This record gives sequence, structure tokens and C-alpha cells, in this order.
Amino acid sequence: MSLFNLAQDPKPDIELAELFEAYFDCRKNKRNTINALAFEVDYEANLLNLCAEINNGSYQPGRSIAFIVNKPVKREIFAADFRDRVVHHLIVNKLNPLFEKVFIYDSYACRSGKGTHLGIQRADRFIRRCSQNYTKDCFVLKLDVKGFFMHISKAVLFAELQRFIDQQYQHADKALLLELCRKIIYNEPTQNCIVKSKRGEWQGLPPDKSLFHSARHCGLPIGNLTSQVFANFYMNPFDHFIKHDLGIRYYGRYVDDFILVHQDKEYLKSIIPLIKTTLQDRLLLTLHPDKIYLQHYSKGVQFLGAVIKPNSVIGDGSQIYQSLWLVII
Repeated sequence: MSLFNLAQDPKPDIELAELFEAYFDCRKNKRNTINALAFEVDYEANLLNLCAEINNGSYQPGRSIAFIVNKPVKREIFAADFRDRVVHHLIVNKLNPLFEKVFIYDSYACRSGKGTHLGIQRADRFIRRCSQNYTKDCFVLKLDVKGFFMHISKAVLFAELQRFIDQQYQHADKALLLELCRKIIYNEPTQNCIVKSKRGEWQGLPPDKSLFHSARHCGLPIGNLTSQVFANFYMNPFDHFIKHDLGIRYYGRYVDDFILVHQDKEYLKSIIPLIKTTLQDRLLLTLHPDKIYLQHYSKGVQFLGAVIKPNSVIGDGSQIYQSLWLVII
């Protein structure tokens, strides 16, 4: 298939120019990896072939590489093949502008200009404002989700994504985009992967932190750009529940780590069961029972690798997530 034919084809195909853009985005951070170098040897032909596979429906995700990282914390990573990463960027480039319109301001992961630094700054600002510059009482509730990535329901995610794309995505390639999302979401990397780390390195990793122990049709692989973006999308209804249904003005979330600041300690206590039920009923997720922190702001709070205290923030969180971001994207 020639470049000219692709450009003139009247069918609602994915455009080759979009795939080139995704490729250049992808190689910014992965240009020196073996897979990236192999792809780049003849990247124009490889992109033409990939574009043809996507448009004729024959594209399937390839093999991932599974390994363990130990810093900053022990995690299981699935690194997708480079050509699959190009597809991930293609999907994200198409959907991110629409996601940005519905996401709350204070969800921080994998959004331009909204990383750990902003999350820490906003949490500090929440406390300052809620306490009226440390002159009034206010309390901090910090929670997270148990085994978040490994318990994301693919059925719930895809159903919500399908509804969103049907309503919000107005381009002619809608069906192809939705099909790509389906293939990425329902791909089971554990069934087609190369294990690079020694099996013993999985020792000490809790089962709810590994895709190898996830229930059928549950879990997104840490290491994929789409996993991070889709996880944000998955939690978006929960964000709106906290902000609008519960009326929490001071709320922020980084992946599955979220913080609520309020003047009334008893109110924060009272909504913990509501949060737990909502996570379970709407998203099939479990609030971590051992990671519920509720304290007066003067005690300080750990959030995103920093300790936030009155008039001081110790640490900026940059080292906490740095090694993972070298893998993701």
C-alpha cells in the first residue's frame, strides 16, 4: 500500500500522519532501547505496515517483557513492544483532549503539567486555605485503593470508554479507535510475555500487585501509557462523586493515592464508609483498610513522597516516581 493510496482512500481510516506523530512522541523517551532501534532501522516501512494492519483490522498487540523493579518500591512492570507503544500514543493523542474536558483539575497523574510536584503544592494549598492560613482547625484524610491496577475491571472500563467515545468522539475513525482500545484493554500480557527478571525476584511482591495473580479480565499492566491514562479515566466518576456528591472542595488524587481536607473531622469520618461502598459498587475496587490516615493538619501528612507540615514541605516527590516514569511511556 503506497503513501498516496493511503492519503486518497476515502474510508474512515486511521491517518498515516497521526501514526507518524505517535511514533515521534514515543521515541522521545525510548529511542535507545533495543526494540526502538530495531523499529527505527526502517521506521517508514514499519509505520506503513502498522497503519495497514490497524486499518484492515489485523493488528494485534505483541509480546511484552515482564520484569521487577525494586526502587523506589518493588513493582511488576510489563514493557510493551515498541510498535505497540506507538499504538498507545496514537490512542492517547486522540482521547486526551476529550479526557481533559471531563477530568477534574486535581487529578495529577500522566497529565501535562500535572505531576507529583503540582499534587504536593495543591495539597499544601488545600491545608492553608481550609485552615485559613493555620488559624482554624482542619483535618486531612488520606486513602488509597488496594491493588489498584491489578483490580481494574476491564469490562467496566471498556463499557464506560465505549459510552464516552460514542458520545464525545466525532471523527470518522471512531469504530477503529474503539476497536484499538478494546484490543489494548483486553490484551492479556501474562499469556504472551518474555520474563526478564528471575522468578525469585517476584518473592515479596504481594499477589495483589501482580498481573499473574489477577482475576480473569481484571488488571492493567504497569508500564503502558494507556494503562496510566485509562486508570485516570476509570477513576474520573469517583473524582466527581467526591467533589460534587460529597461536596469536598479540597480533594486531589494521584493514581490511587488521594487526599481530602475539611474543617470537620466527624464529617470526614462519616464519609469513609460511603467512599468504600462507592469504590466497590461502581468500580469493583477495595479501599485499603490499612492505609486510612485521618489527622489534624498540624501533625503533618505524607503525600506523594513529601511530608507536608504547617509552613514547610519536606521533599518534592521527584525521586519516588522517577524510576517508574523511565519505564512508562
